Amino acid sequence: MSTLGPTLLTDHYELTMVRAALRDGTADRRCVFEVFSRRLPTGRRYGVVAGTGRLVELIRNFRFDEDEVDFLRRTGVVDDATAQWLTAYRFTGDIDGYAEGELFFPGSPILTVSGTFAECVVLETLVLSVLNHDCATAAAATRMVTAARGRALIEMGSRRTHEEAAVATARAAYLAGFRFTSNLAAGERYGIPTAGTAAHAFTLLHVDERTAFASQVATLGKDTTLLVDTYDISQGIRNAIAVAGPDLRAIRIDSGDLAVMAQQSRDLLDSLGATETKIIVSGDLDEYAIAALAAEPVDMYGAGTAVVTGSGAPTASLVYKLVEVEGRPVVKRSEQKATIGGRKVAVRRHKPTGTATEEVIVPQGVPERQPNDRLLQRTYLAGGAVATQPTLDESREHLRQCLISIPWEGLKLSAGDPAIPVTVVPAD
Repeated sequence: MSTLGPTLLTDHYELTMVRAALRDGTADRRCVFEVFSRRLPTGRRYGVVAGTGRLVELIRNFRFDEDEVDFLRRTGVVDDATAQWLTAYRFTGDIDGYAEGELFFPGSPILTVSGTFAECVVLETLVLSVLNHDCATAAAATRMVTAARGRALIEMGSRRTHEEAAVATARAAYLAGFRFTSNLAAGERYGIPTAGTAAHAFTLLHVDERTAFASQVATLGKDTTLLVDTYDISQGIRNAIAVAGPDLRAIRIDSGDLAVMAQQSRDLLDSLGATETKIIVSGDLDEYAIAALAAEPVDMYGAGTAVVTGSGAPTASLVYKLVEVEGRPVVKRSEQKATIGGRKVAVRRHKPTGTATEEVIVPQGVPERQPNDRLLQRTYLAGGAVATQPTLDESREHLRQCLISIPWEGLKLSAGDPAIPVTVVPAD
């Protein structure tokens, strides 16, 4: 039995289309597909492109092995001709798109996939599952970073989602500006700094709180974080400082009225001489809860469930649509889901000061460039070969610069219009 690879992470109907297109002779028609969102989630003013780095690696390894093809043939998903095509499958087309860490808005053509119909359509489910998840979690994490106003965040949502979604979320959160993740697989795969304290179970294991704290400090030294709210927070802080001394690195509070607890804890720590001991808070934090703590003496936030669920928007609502066949624009005309035909090019307009003012999208053409325009698309694959990709840290910095460039109103957590308008220039 084979290890599940990216090829079967797809929908049956993709291969239904391939099978029929091979039979009627349309499979090799040159096509262009685009990934975009018709609207942002309610209350959001921008989206964040994330997951393209992961996606490129998955497409690089997109191969149907013998066991997978045999399964598809046995279950009647494909016939012999389609099975033969799948056995030889290699993506030989081009993929261009917005840089990872780029902001996007309704209609932004964030990914363009070009090649034969069959080789492109078979990628649809994989492309959308990766980008919809990673863009959603990155957008939520970015809003939390903004709300934190420079204070550090640790992503700790692994126990609230699927095991592989946890790793992808940790990567998206780091891209967004989180400082650490609790997920060790993300640390190993992507080089993300990991951090972790201890659970209430460790305290409950011991005969009393002091004994638990003493064990942790004896093992890890004073450069550790003690969880102080298993019983009584005030006594927990006293026990922590009594065991570790005033140079304990940090305490963590995971329950109660965090605003009140943070202020009282800071006062108590200071009175005990632990003026440099940091306060970390966690417990169902989202961007709104983090913003509400802005005036409190909190040094770091731990966020989990809200990150892995996109803070109420678990998908970016991206779609993968055919826009061009053999150089001819094609258009879906249904009333609620109309598309704009033709391959598109997009630029971001800026004031001389660097503030973004508009996104301009041109179907079937090249926009007239103005002095402060920035072309948004870059090459990911050319002729099936992977182009040089930025590092995760470079993409993280790209997102930081993008956030600096949008008008400050666009960073508000309240509902409103997209941070900048999007203009689609009519095709000639």
